Amino acid sequence: MIGAILGVMILHPVTSVIYWYEFGGVGDGATGNPASLALDRLATAFQFEMLPMSLTFAAIGGVIGLAFGAYHMRLMRERSRVRYLEHELNEELPLLIARGEGEQLEFKSSFRWDRQQQQVNRNLQKVIVKTIAGFPNHEGGTLLIGVEDSGEIAGIEADLQTLKHANPDGFERLLMDVAKDGLGGNSCALIHCRFHQLSEQTVCRVIIEKSLDPIYFTDNGVARFMLRAGNSTRELDVREAHAHLHQRGRTS
Repeated sequence: MIGAILGVMILHPVTSVIYWYEFGGVGDGATGNPASLALDRLATAFQFEMLPMSLTFAAIGGVIGLAFGAYHMRLMRERSRVRYLEHELNEELPLLIARGEGEQLEFKSSFRWDRQQQQVNRNLQKVIVKTIAGFPNHEGGTLLIGVEDSGEIAGIEADLQTLKHANPDGFERLLMDVAKDGLGGNSCALIHCRFHQLSEQTVCRVIIEKSLDPIYFTDNGVARFMLRAGNSTRELDVREAHAHLHQRGRTS
């Protein structure tokens, strides 16, 4: 609406002045000056015979306004995203752990190393991906890998020893690969990994952003909708998922 108004009130008179200059000050407005020509165009913009031209400039201004509005909304989303990541990263990890698990915080002792069986258990990777899937469908959050439910630091050193590249880069690469397989490639842009040293142990801090679109966890070809609720992640059936997405669309 603002773009359409500016198209008629500004773009139309300015275009007339440019046209006047292009032809050396002859034609319409030749006996006056650019200012008087612009005011004349503005005064006659709403006359019946000028209505088609005014509507044309209103449409041009409206398109420009829509483009600017879309760019502004995208910029605001990016700023909101940056503020969210800065807030998550600025919070000290010991203080974060001291808060305990909640709606936006989950602890997992390992990624793929089964501490009870003392061997690799790829089902644990599936649990990690399901947990990650619940965060973007709500408000985003943080997953700490290498931390027991009690808050005790377990570290990911045992996980690292199972990798071909036994370092944080190899860990992050595998995490992103299983996330891509389970959640789709678009989800990887929402997942950010950082590594911290606590009590001489390495903790992986996975920050997951809120998603504007639903994220589904695919298991054996079946898409499942996971949602973070309280301090746990639960699967919603079709009716619950539809109701949640409908409510989310109304509030967003």
